Amino acid sequence: LADIDEFSKMNTVYERMMDGHKPARTTVQAGALPMKGLRVEIDAIAYKK
Repeated sequence: LADIDEFSKMNTVYERMMDGHKPARTTVQAGALPMKGLRVEIDAIAYKK
């Protein structure tokens, strides 16, 4: 997150979008994101059996 004070808002969306068992995650405040105006950067790793 560009601003850790927005964690609660981000978490509300996360809870709404992820039903049931939720994947592990890490949230940190970033000093700068790669593009001007970004507020969130998401990195994901997926595994399919």
